[in-house]
Amino acid sequence: MSYLLDPSRKTVTIPKLQAMREAGEKIAMLTAYDSSFSALLDLCGVEVILVGDSLGNVMQGQQTTLPVTLEHMVYHTECVSRGNQTALLVSDLPFGTYPTPEKTFESAAALMRAGAQMVKLEGGDWLAPTVKFLVERSIPVCAHIGLTPQSVHALGGFKVQGKTDESAAQLKRDALALQQAGAQLIVMEAVPAKLAGEVTAQLSIPTIGIGA
Repeated sequence: MSYLLDPSRKTVTIPKLQAMREAGEKIAMLTAYDSSFSALLDLCGVEVILVGDSLGNVMQGQQTTLPVTLEHMVYHTECVSRGNQTALLVSDLPFGTYPTPEKTFESAAALMRAGAQMVKLEGGDWLAPTVKFLVERSIPVCAHIGLTPQSVHALGGFKVQGKTDESAAQLKRDALALQQAGAQLIVMEAVPAKLAGEVTAQLSIPTIGIGA
């Protein structure tokens, strides 16, 4: 696939995303699970490609993302990495692979060896120490707040988050704590648009909305 080796195409880096944020430019982040789709997204100029644990739903026919393993994520990260030339490649840490900072580092390192350039974790302010642990060890982090699919049973289903004053305030606390811990990107899923805008305004790092 020689078309992937065009030297004129510039690699998207974390500093590039931050510069886009500061310039008020939109950042496109889309999901791929294999080399072919990764190559197409990259050629379209998508800045960030996510290898999502949603592969459990999309590729495996699962009802949730919970059955997805680290081995699944490593395999698909390797596939996506081969098709990508310039986009920043983010890979999900699946359910049960980040119970402690030390275990999280082991899991994240496996994804980085497979080709990930950043790892994504689901959780709020309680996750800040783990984020800090990773960042201090040179593993870039994307935090995922709002509707976190790995918590679907605890949340009572796939529901919009942040609809009450209390939950909205907690979401803002989560975002700030994760930024302060060193997260370089935050994904907000199923968060009301007004609240998502308020969260984005209080942060200095880029945010990505999924139905938000």
